[in-house]
Amino acid sequence: MTELETGQAAPQFQLPRDGGDILTLSDFAGKPIVLYFYPKDDTTACTQEAIDFTRLKPQFEQAEAVVIGMSPDSTKKHDKFKAKHQIGIDLVSDETLKTLNDYGVWGEKTMYGRKYMGVERTTFLIGRDGRIARIWRKVRVPGHAEEVLEAVRAL
Repeated sequence: MTELETGQAAPQFQLPRDGGDILTLSDFAGKPIVLYFYPKDDTTACTQEAIDFTRLKPQFEQAEAVVIGMSPDSTKKHDKFKAKHQIGIDLVSDETLKTLNDYGVWGEKTMYGRKYMGVERTTFLIGRDGRIARIWRKVRVPGHAEEVLEAVRAL
């Protein structure tokens, strides 16, 4: 697993999204992109993170930025999650784990002494030039969406 760094070109992807369409990173060329990776739909922290980004969506749009959430959950789970919590941002499914690996966010985790493979909660800010402008690793959800919005505004 290679760890990406700021200044590198963001790895491209073409994946299924909520609602049944396909989303590609290049769909948003020339715009700042907030690409956040989260472990699982409908868990406490993941739900709060999606709600926080949804709440701030108008401010992200005002800054011409798009917010995309990605997890290994299916698009069917994403659709249920969005409907249940009124999530207003794009959610992408990477069931193959290819993009999660490309971004270096899939790896071994430990909880209560048990080791397992999962998504490390991480956010990438991709600049208008398609390069990684900032990375937040091991994200703590409270205040995170606000911090990302400030970084977008500073681009």
